[in-house]
Formats: sequence, structure tokens, C-alpha cells
Amino acid sequence: MDAGVVTSARVTHKGASVDDIAAASPDSQRTAVSDLLAHPDVEEAYVLSTCNRIEAYVVAADESVGRAVLAEFLAGVPEAATVYAGHDASLRHLLRVASGLESVVVGEDQIIGQVRTAYEDARGVGGIGDLLETSVTKAIHVGERARTETAINEGVVSLGSAAVSLARREAGDLAGATALVVGAGEMARLAAERLAAAGVGELIVANRTLPHAEHVVSELEVPGEAVALPAVGSVAPRADVVVAATGSPDPVVEPDDLESGGEAVVVDLGQPRDVRPAAGDLPGVAVYDLDDIESVTENTRSRRVEAAREVEAMIDAEFDRLVEQYKRARADEVIAAMYESAERTKRREVETAIARLEENGEVTDAHREVLKAMADSLVGQLLAAPTKSLREAAAEDDWATISTALQLFDPEFGADSPASTFEDSGSERPLEAVDDD
Repeated sequence: MDAGVVTSARVTHKGASVDDIAAASPDSQRTAVSDLLAHPDVEEAYVLSTCNRIEAYVVAADESVGRAVLAEFLAGVPEAATVYAGHDASLRHLLRVASGLESVVVGEDQIIGQVRTAYEDARGVGGIGDLLETSVTKAIHVGERARTETAINEGVVSLGSAAVSLARREAGDLAGATALVVGAGEMARLAAERLAAAGVGELIVANRTLPHAEHVVSELEVPGEAVALPAVGSVAPRADVVVAATGSPDPVVEPDDLESGGEAVVVDLGQPRDVRPAAGDLPGVAVYDLDDIESVTENTRSRRVEAAREVEAMIDAEFDRLVEQYKRARADEVIAAMYESAERTKRREVETAIARLEENGEVTDAHREVLKAMADSLVGQLLAAPTKSLREAAAEDDWATISTALQLFDPEFGADSPASTFEDSGSERPLEAVDDD
């Protein structure tokens, strides 16, 4: 277990705009983790990047170091849109994220898969060490428990389904309507399924990779058509509802694509934006983005209040276990390093003492046992007080003391020290006299 502490920074839908989140978005989670690890003070790193949140977690010697690294990482984001958290707050927040309590759609199921994927990405580039291994896997465990032991994920459970709910609220009955889904990833697929369930008469799926769009269409029980992404402009005018959810860094739906059509409700789930905002200025075209999804999910949120209380209680209990696990592991690591260092020194000194005694006469097994027992006793007595202090430091969250002690008693500490101090002391008094006193 590393002796560092976790510090995190996040830019999410709760305090940041879609554009703020876009500014924080890395090219990829793996690249972001690699960039953080390139900082010499960062021991571990984990980055979670979704359409409505960018979160970065680092392990460093102390919180101030971690915060400085994260501030640099999110330098392009307005300070007011960024939330920093120290060790305990970071751990608790990660449990809440995986459980769905921090999602736009409370309890949505996609987030736990995203947490897993981010874990695999970070581990693939060496970002996951002992400390983050424990915390992220704990978060995944809690997220699974929340969904199997409570009703937190009943009802609207994805942004895709929330987008369709918003479209139904704004456009009315979707029966017989023509719908266009731009994208073929998980979120787009879920939106397509919900649109089909709402009874649309035709569903068009546009995607950069045409076979992926064809696959989505093939699984729907409504008349459908798959087109390549460049064909959006030719099919969009037919659509009464457009849901866009791609991973494109630039808008894929332009005002010109919608200009020749009639009234349309457009829901942009992209982050960065998939729909050029100016499309909302067209007569009869209403464009909604992730910020607008909040209003749709309020009913779901209120219905899940009781389940959320259950999940909160679960998180409290699991968080306490996680913290205690960290405290025990950190104290035990430092104590083990301290005793290992002392044991190495003790063994070297006993061997040196025995060698000196053998120069002055026979050394019996009894002599050897007395020397070893005395050395063991000295080590035990000398380390009893620091052992007690280290356990108290861990219990009191005094991570600075823990970190300092680990550096002092690193397993390599003293390995290159000079030969025995006893040998250098110049003492000529034979050790047999110790037994005679």
C-alpha cells in the first residue's frame, strides 16, 4: 500500500456547463493518465471521462502536491467549474459516482461500466497501484451492490432514455414519427431502443461506421434505415426527432442539415456538442443539450429518494471499511519497513559481534543465543514506542507522519551504510565480560 494520499479534481454537470466539460475532456482516458503519471510527484492516476463528467484522481505524497498537478491538468477550465477534494472526500465521492448518485439520471446503469472501463484504461498504462486498486475496485463493488440490493436503477436509467422522455415531453406523442439517431454507441443504441418502444414509424441511424449503424437498425422492431454520417444532411429534414450521441470532437449536425425540414425536437447528448447551437435559431427547431436533461430526470430523482437513502447508508458503511483498511495497511507497511530495517541492522551487528568474540576464544551456542536474545530485546524495546505512534498517526489521519516514516524506514534504508558501528567503535573490551557482569 502506497503511503501517499489521494487528491481529486472534477468538472461535472453539477457545477459546469457543457462547454466547460468539453474544455476539460482529454483525448482519451489512457492519454490523460499517462500525462498525469509523467509528473515526477504522481505515483498513481485514474481518469474518468464521460459525457457529463471529467474526474481525475492522483496519488502523491500530500494533498498540496496532488492539487497542484490537477490544477495544471485542468488549466483550461474556469476555476469556478472545478471541484477539488482531499483524500477522504475523494474516496467517498468515487463510491457515490459508481453507485449512480452523482449521475444526471440518478441510478443510471451506464456509469458503472464507465468506471470499469476507466479502471482498465488506467491499469493498462500503469496508473493503478495498491492505493487506487483498493479504492476503484471498492467503488465498483459498491456500485454493483447498489443496483442489486436497492431500487436505485428502476425507471429511467440512461441518458438515452432521458433524451427520449424529453423529446416526448416537447413533441408529444411520437407514434408514427420519424426519428434520427446520430451515433451507434451504447448511449445512441439505448436512445434508438427507447424511440422504437415509443412507437416511431421510422428510425434512421447515422454513423461514421456504416456497419455499426446497420447493426443497431437490425435489432429494432420498427422500419429503419442506416446511413453514413455524411448523409445526415439528406435525412435530417425528414426527422421529427433527432437524438445525437457521438464521440466526435466537432459538431456533426449543422444548421444547414435541418434548415429545409419542418418542426423538429433535437436532443444533443454529445460532449463536446454534436449539434451546432445555432441550429436552435431555425424556425420550428428546438435544440436541447445535457443541461436540459436535468429537468426531465427530476421525477425519476424524486421517485428514487428512498432507494438513494439506502445507497447512502451502504456507502457510509463501505467508506468506513475502506478508510480503516487504508489506515491499517499504511501503518502496517511503515511498521514492517521499520522492523525490516532494524532486523537487517541487528543481524549484521550480531554477526560482527560473534566474529569478534571468536577472535578471542570459543563462542558457544549459549553465547550466540544470549547475543541474539539481547539484540531482539533491544529492537523490540526501541521500536515499541514508534510502533505505537505510527498506529496512532494512522488512526488520526496523520498521513504526513506516515509518509515521512516510510521514507526513513524504507526497506532499502541503510543497505549501503558503512560496516558495523561496533566494528568502528575502537572498543577493545571482549564481549565475554558482558556475561560476567
